Amino acid sequence: MLKRVGGFAVVFALAFAGGPAIAQKSADTLRIVFRDGVPNIDPYYNSQRTGLILTHQAFDMLVHRDPESFQIKPALATAWQLVDATTLEFTLRSGVKFHDGTTLGADDVVYTINTIANPDSKVATPTNYSWMDHAEKLDGQRVRVIMKRPTPAALEYFALVIPIWPKAYRERVGAEGYARAPVGAGPYRITKVETSAKVEFERFEDYWQGSPKGRPAIKRLVVRFVPDAATEMTELLSGSTDWIWNLSPDQMDGVNAMPTLQAVRKESMRVGYLSIDAAGRSGAGNPLTNLKVRQAIWHAIDRETIAKQLVTGGSRVPPAPCFPSQFGCDAEAAVRYAYDPGRAKQLLAEAGFPNGFDTELVTYVLPQWTASVHSYLQAVGIRARVSQLQVAAAIQRAWRGENPLYLGSWGSYSVNDVSAILPWAFTFGNDDYFRDPEMKRLVEEGGATNDADTRRKAYAAAIHRATEQAYWLPLHTYVTTYGFVKQLDFTPFADELPRYYLAKWK
Repeated sequence: MLKRVGGFAVVFALAFAGGPAIAQKSADTLRIVFRDGVPNIDPYYNSQRTGLILTHQAFDMLVHRDPESFQIKPALATAWQLVDATTLEFTLRSGVKFHDGTTLGADDVVYTINTIANPDSKVATPTNYSWMDHAEKLDGQRVRVIMKRPTPAALEYFALVIPIWPKAYRERVGAEGYARAPVGAGPYRITKVETSAKVEFERFEDYWQGSPKGRPAIKRLVVRFVPDAATEMTELLSGSTDWIWNLSPDQMDGVNAMPTLQAVRKESMRVGYLSIDAAGRSGAGNPLTNLKVRQAIWHAIDRETIAKQLVTGGSRVPPAPCFPSQFGCDAEAAVRYAYDPGRAKQLLAEAGFPNGFDTELVTYVLPQWTASVHSYLQAVGIRARVSQLQVAAAIQRAWRGENPLYLGSWGSYSVNDVSAILPWAFTFGNDDYFRDPEMKRLVEEGGATNDADTRRKAYAAAIHRATEQAYWLPLHTYVTTYGFVKQLDFTPFADELPRYYLAKWK
């Protein structure tokens, strides 16, 4: 029988009670669906949250950040020390096996860091690694990392975005071969990769004892990628998958009405944003290069209503272009813009566009969220043609400088410091649609010292300028909605990193 849930006609899951979900439990396989296919499973060559999630199942880092306390704990390194302001020394754990059976050592760490720190490697998110100069081997179990500048958040980066490659294997198979068959040292090993379609994992039986991640309870993970939210929801309600996320909040009641399913919510560190092409990357004569036009856009969108009525679940409007808990995210430094469509129209007229103008809005977020932003812009005369794309396609367009208005989200790789968001947006990288030398200077100044007061001052000045110039409009925080089978014991965390290695069957 068919039932309409959240605007989608889907297969009613009652028919599957006691069916496919139980079969998968008996097969000890957790089936997971995402709607953004990862084109390169090598963790350094994709910038998608989905890629980061998969990384944490199959790879380990030098240190581990506890998902509840955010305390840094030993992982592949048992100890570390700051030798001086720009030198970190790590002592590696003995006896750690990679999935190919080789033993982790200093050569693997040095190879990984020296490769990703080299601009020629063209990693997907260079600001995550540009603070590192190089690594040196002291002996078989000790490594020194030389930083270009003091980096207070260095251990957070080492915990979240610096997995260790096995040097010998990756050199032997090459970058392309490694992307087809990655080898890590994490709790799961990757057994199959079908690019942008499927990734399969199996519990690594030789995983090192004492890991803060623990030994996975579930033997296998099968991750598939589907094209859109409607397909994703259909898969869950029909019993074809066991876990999805980022479903629309208006679908929660429908999911929870199913006897075999449940939906839960958790605010994350992700910020939804509208990037405005102030630099004119998307073409000559772009009205968005005009400050009054950008200010009109900031006044035109009712962010509070979007957060409270569309995103819901406690979503907030960040006044600054960062997540409120991040170090350096100074809300008081931000210039405030009230929702005022009348003022927006006045500013457009003053800018020479009394009848508005035509542009394009590129996006990968939920269509109903896009429709809301589109309607607010339309109401003041900004006629934006919507290009609704999959995540990877939208990112590729953004990097090519083709997105006049770009509706997306950024989770800072869950690093609780503005060094994980401001450099990404404002230091002339692929996603910088502002190209403001003063912004770049201030952001880099804030990242060039360990002195907290100096950092706060520089970041506050950057936040003031970014909002004064109406560059990168923070719309709302994300409250992630998860849907999964009731037979699964799964805990969501605020850092937006689902940990399947902690999940278990009930």
